[in-house]
Amino acid sequence: MAATLAPTTIDRSDFRTVLAGGTRLGLFTAFAVVLYLIVSKRVPAGSAQTVLETLIVLGAGAVATFLPGRWCAARSVEGIAGAAGVGLWGALVFSAVDIIVLRPVKAYPWTWDAVGGGSSWWYLPVWWMLGTFLAWMGGVLIAGGGDRSSLSRTIAPVFVGAIVLTAAARFAGYHGVLPFVAGAGFAVTLPVLAIVALARRA
Repeated sequence: MAATLAPTTIDRSDFRTVLAGGTRLGLFTAFAVVLYLIVSKRVPAGSAQTVLETLIVLGAGAVATFLPGRWCAARSVEGIAGAAGVGLWGALVFSAVDIIVLRPVKAYPWTWDAVGGGSSWWYLPVWWMLGTFLAWMGGVLIAGGGDRSSLSRTIAPVFVGAIVLTAAARFAGYHGVLPFVAGAGFAVTLPVLAIVALARRA
């Protein structure tokens, strides 16, 4: 019986899993973006606003990074690839929501469009690559932890790395927007931990 169940509980990368997971992820990303916009517009500028925005960025980053690997039960290359596929499809779903819903209601200023000369097509592929990258790294970390590690124990070192890098940036004199700096620290920490995880399995 256990041998029969194993293929359905480990390393799922089938079409249905990727599309269903990616759709949920894309809709969640849209929700997180709307929540961020509400905070930025409704909460008075200051420490409370900055902290809330940073928590939203880190929370959304954690979901986009680790849930795809969990949904695909990543334990090997197959599950890691499935997680990356979920991340890519999630980014595409969010792009559709962004273009169809958020743009028409002018949810936020289109600074990125201005950078690209009025076109959104220069940054959309970057967004798709980011979504794929986060889920890919999350899949590697989940596969590296195996059944021994809970999701919270897998996520915790990434948050610690993001906090350390954010503090280091502040100490070095970089005073950029805190949610962006924390998000960048989160993204930079991921491949470092992924390399460590792969080295342990080698």
